[in-house]
Amino acid sequence: MASNKFKIILWSVGILMLILLGFFLYQLTQSESVNSIMILLMLLFGLILGGVIAFLASKKLVSEPSVINESSHTIAESMRKVFKVVSAEGHFNEIYNYEETTKLFNFIPSKKKALVIVQAKVLVGYDFEKFQWEVDEQNRKVKLLNFPAPEIISTETDYKYYNIEEQFFNLFSKDDLAKVQQNGKKQVIEAAKKSHLPEVAAEQMRTLLTELLAGKNFLLENPTKISESKNLIDYRKMNVNS
Repeated sequence: MASNKFKIILWSVGILMLILLGFFLYQLTQSESVNSIMILLMLLFGLILGGVIAFLASKKLVSEPSVINESSHTIAESMRKVFKVVSAEGHFNEIYNYEETTKLFNFIPSKKKALVIVQAKVLVGYDFEKFQWEVDEQNRKVKLLNFPAPEIISTETDYKYYNIEEQFFNLFSKDDLAKVQQNGKKQVIEAAKKSHLPEVAAEQMRTLLTELLAGKNFLLENPTKISESKNLIDYRKMNVNS
């Protein structure tokens, strides 16, 4: 927008100069002296020179667009069919404080520490491949033989670093930051373990199965087995890097 306004001003000044030049040209045509012709030539030269300078100035003011080169290569390592259902979602803000102390030359203490805010969304649900049930077609009943514990389907995390302190001989490396993020994620998982997420997931799954079977005129014989599974959740077996 600024460059367009500048161009309009330049064109207006140019037109005004042409009008003034025409006026001077008219006045000079009334005189036949050599001085008047020289003045006319100088005016024309000045007009041309001013136009060239204005043109170059306007080109400089227009910023050229940035040249961006992008490339990507996607490799699909593996794919398989799964039947996992998310039945609860939790949002967590974890404050994780990391501090490491080392000794230079075995006697000079050196510290580095960081305060990290971990914002995470945890999805908890069930893997239907682990279900075991028995169907009684005659009495239109379904009995749960083995109902798995709820598990973390996915964990989405975002890390914000605050108050990072490090010394010249004890700096944060990429491995240190990866360790901080991994430990922060473990803390979020522990928080999810102690929350009501497993209970919410179990109650939601019991409602879902009950309604699905009722739609087929079946009765869920032992729905309490679903509620009991919420206490069997084992986050230690889950991959915290997922």
